[in-house]
Amino acid sequence: MNAKQTDSLAVALFSEILTVDQLARNLVAKALPRGMELSHFSVLNHLARTAEEKTPAQLAQTFHLTRGAMTNTLRKLEISGYIHVRPDWDDARRKLVTISPTGKSARDAAMAAISPIIATAVDKAGADRVRTILPVLREMRINLGEAD
Repeated sequence: MNAKQTDSLAVALFSEILTVDQLARNLVAKALPRGMELSHFSVLNHLARTAEEKTPAQLAQTFHLTRGAMTNTLRKLEISGYIHVRPDWDDARRKLVTISPTGKSARDAAMAAISPIIATAVDKAGADRVRTILPVLREMRINLGEAD
């Protein structure tokens, strides 16, 4: 494949990825419980899945956000009662974040609302085809994440 064909393939691939991203975000955002933003769900889902305390800096790095942007999201989640933020007993300059029982319930409600949307998309594309493309997308995500 020559350089022009490779460039064309890359543009086509990224155009599809960006369009799928936009459509998926819109559908999922509409299905989330009232007042929950996609960024809130993403953080709650991460905390629920890892089941570990995280620092705001770790969360910012995980989501490729600035610390300020993550602090804003965490403040909203804390006001909603979805997370607990406590001082790090070993380093008073740091804080540790965990999901609260209310946050787990909110995350579970969000999952129940978006699961049918995700399942339908996978069913329409075909589970076998999705399994085939996942490793490629995962590798691309890792490579792009290293480019930061």
